[in-house]
This record gives sequence, C-alpha cells and structure tokens, in this order.
Amino acid sequence: MQPTSFLMRSPSFPSIHCAAEARELLELPLAELFRYAGDAREACSGMELDLCSILNVKSGACSEDCGFCAQSARFRTQADVYPLVSIDKVRESCLSSRDFGAGRFCVVSSGRSIRDTEADRLAEMVGEVRQLGLLPCATLGMASVDQLQRLKEAGLHRYHHNLESSERFFGRICSTHTYRERLATVRNTIEAGLSSCSGGIFGLGESWADRIDLALTLRELGVDSIPVNFLVPVEGTPMARRPVLTREEALRILALFRLVLPDKEIRVCGGRNTVFREDHEALFTAGANGFLIGNYLTTLGRDPADDRRMMEKCGYRVRAHAP
Repeated sequence: MQPTSFLMRSPSFPSIHCAAEARELLELPLAELFRYAGDAREACSGMELDLCSILNVKSGACSEDCGFCAQSARFRTQADVYPLVSIDKVRESCLSSRDFGAGRFCVVSSGRSIRDTEADRLAEMVGEVRQLGLLPCATLGMASVDQLQRLKEAGLHRYHHNLESSERFFGRICSTHTYRERLATVRNTIEAGLSSCSGGIFGLGESWADRIDLALTLRELGVDSIPVNFLVPVEGTPMARRPVLTREEALRILALFRLVLPDKEIRVCGGRNTVFREDHEALFTAGANGFLIGNYLTTLGRDPADDRRMMEKCGYRVRAHAP
C-alpha cells in the first residue's frame, strides 16, 4: 500500500489535526498503524508505563441512568450497594496497590455528584492516600471548582470524569444529565489547578466518527490522562446484549487515541481482560503507556503479579512518581 501525502508528512508518526486525517489513518493495515502508534508512545514515555489502581469507596444506588453501568439504581444488577467505606479499608487497598507498583490511587464513589455530607470523609481519604506515598486521584461525579479546590487542599492530584463518547452519541447512553454538564466538570478540574483525567467507554454502539470526535474533544480540552474502557456487558443493564469488541477494533481505538493525543497518557482500564484475555502485550504496541491494575469497580481484574511479569518480560519499567 502506497503512503498518502498526509502520512508522508512525518518520517516517524503522523500528527492528526482533524477528523478527515483520523479516518485516513484508520484505513491503514494494523501492522502499519502499530508502527506509527508505537513510535508515538516511545517518543512520549519511552519504555515506562504508568500504573494506577482504584477502590470503589461507595457502591451502587446511583440516581443516573448511564446504560452501561451496573451501579445505577434504575437497573436490576448484582452490583454491591454500600455507603462510604472506612479509612482503614482505603489504607489497606492503598498499601496493596503500592506493593504492586501503582503510582496512583483513585478514590471512586458512585452517584451524580459530590455530596456536602460526604465531602469531609472523602477529603480524609484523599489525604490518607497522599500520606501513604501515592498520587491521589478521585472519581466522584460532577463537581464545582470550589469542591475540587477543597479536595486539592486535602492533597488531591488528579480528578477523573469521563465524557464517555461524542456529544452526538451521548444522549443514547444517558438521559439524566447532559454532555455539557460532563464538559463543565472537566473544565472545572482544569480551572481548579488539578491534573485532568477523562476518556470514554467503547463498544456501546458508537461509530468511528463518534470515537474520533471524542479524541479531538479531549485534545481541545487539554486533558492529561485518557482512560480507554471497553464495554463489559452487564446483565440487567440496557447494554447487556451488546457484543464485546474484537481485539483488532480495540487496538485500532488505542492507536487512534495515541496518534490524536501523542504526548498524553493513554491508559487502558475497564474491559481489558474481557477483550484481550491473555494478550495484553499488544496494548503497548498499539500506543498505550498506562493501565489500571487490580480490580475494577464491580468486576474482578487481572492478578497484578501477572501484569508485572508481563511488563518485565517485554522490557517495560514502572514509572516512578514523587508523592
């Protein structure tokens, strides 16, 4: 296949400026796409990978109707429902994550937004993560600048709030809040002086145009870390009968986001085991330079020891962070 004039611009990897260029890139054979994405990942972070871990500190009973989520109170699923966990539970999970090489630890709470009645305990959790030597992250729903600045004062480094998909497709995922509200929280995060983390979930029935639009929106916002999640269909949710993405489609998604956002953290999170099974090395060839270790919110993850062995076999190193 002869390279096009667009792909001839760069001897290493192309810089994507618009949707048309992204569509052209995605027409390449997978091996050629891998070559560009791998070069971009290496230019961004070399052989270092950024590891993070999460703890679901409050589960279920969420008022929102995000169609993929097991924690919505509107769906009948088997997800656990419990209030905020103890600080001891946070400490125990932090220490375990640190032992396996995670540099970041995210406190995750179900619900539409941060509740004033829970703000003090959440801030205490953030402070505990910081004291244990990990970079504290939080996923607590929609948040104002004032709320985020309060968490920053408690030691928060990064706030995570996914856009999930394109604005065009979002109404098919959720009806209880708007895309603009999600955008506002990402912008509030940046205004509050926090590192920003926002990405999406793929396999919901979105088109490639939706995926491209999301990548370009995240680039325009200036998001630091982009979590890439793949749908795990959950019984009881509207997405329960959606097919799992193929390995090749998932890898093309990773390559797309790496080349649209060449200098950012592209982090593989939910659905990694479901889509890739034991073939996790391909994630980094496709451009990922970070991933979530351990368990997810409502499903079990891969054994962190297996992930560490896989990394070492491939010659990757864990990125070190100053707390």
